[in-house]
Amino acid sequence: MSGRAQLMWDEAVTGYDFGPGHPMDPVRLALTMRLVEAYGLERGLRVVAAPPAGESTLRLVHREDYVAAVRAASADPASADGSYGLGTADDPAFAGMHEASALIAGQSVAAAEAVWRGEALHAVNFAGGLHHAMPGAAAGFCVYNDAALAVARLLELGAERVVYVDVDVHHGDGVQAAFWEDPRVLTISLHEDPRTLFPQTGWPGETGAAQAEGGAVNVALPAGTGDAGWLRAFHAVVPQLVAAFRPQVLVTQHGADTHFEDPLAHLAVSLDAQRAVAEACHELAHAHTEGRWVALGGGGYAVVDVVPRSWAHLVGIAAGRPVEPASAVPEEWRGEVFRLTRQLGPLRMTDGVVPSWRDFDSGYDPGDRVDQAILATRRAVFPAHGLLP
Repeated sequence: MSGRAQLMWDEAVTGYDFGPGHPMDPVRLALTMRLVEAYGLERGLRVVAAPPAGESTLRLVHREDYVAAVRAASADPASADGSYGLGTADDPAFAGMHEASALIAGQSVAAAEAVWRGEALHAVNFAGGLHHAMPGAAAGFCVYNDAALAVARLLELGAERVVYVDVDVHHGDGVQAAFWEDPRVLTISLHEDPRTLFPQTGWPGETGAAQAEGGAVNVALPAGTGDAGWLRAFHAVVPQLVAAFRPQVLVTQHGADTHFEDPLAHLAVSLDAQRAVAEACHELAHAHTEGRWVALGGGGYAVVDVVPRSWAHLVGIAAGRPVEPASAVPEEWRGEVFRLTRQLGPLRMTDGVVPSWRDFDSGYDPGDRVDQAILATRRAVFPAHGLLP
């Protein structure tokens, strides 16, 4: 197996553009890649542009009539009337929508293929992680569910056990739905409580179909949860389940919208904690999957201050060239930020905090809302995996 990491990138993914004023601004992708280049991270990995996902690949997750509807709306955006989730405020139709969506999906599928075939140990597609799209509908800024397609392609290639870990602030509902009945896949989603955030799903009691009991794991954290609670929840649930499931591949989704500056959600996580979770996922891959790791982007709507730095850290970790948090952001990148957005970019690759958390096994507070969330999840799914809650 090659020890080299692979970065999936085609400038055309920035064509995934819902239009002016939409939170999913593709400038976040361009700025992430420019920051990767400013740090020279691309020299530590192989940069690959994969072809768009074809019809047969899209059909691994999506219904034929839905793909046809996306094609039709892509060719004539004015015809989208809200059916299939297309033409809504969240997912307005735009010219070339099918092509841009299929291109992003193609990068994630190719990342999965490269890792499974041993062509790369780690593969990153930060343009991916569009985890809300359902088999028959667009949702939550997501048209094709590249994360689910990557997992489905791994299964098609022969993988028998895949773990998907989603740390986006929103529940990874589309991926959960795709594998609800499949005991070969364990989906773990760490997200804001459904009572306060879209898509209003991801309760601890959502644990998978009868034939895949415990195959869906949901940690629903209260609004306002910061670094200590977020990291405590991750480490109280994810490593134990990954170890018990014994996956052959780890697929992770790193939505940056948990950040305290994100305008669409209510957690209070720092860039430094996001980096710490990316490092933890990297370590889990080496501990349990012989290093096989597919890492995706996701949400994130602080498109200048947060997203590029968070995902550049992810790329650096995967490349074996982690960016020092205290390092100054390259001036050429800050110039590019101003050129593209007329905003001033951040000065350093840190929020100035050193993340820490208290291990759950050292004791818990039954009156603490984060501990209540952790306990609810562990009680719901740990027994199905032979673990004590």
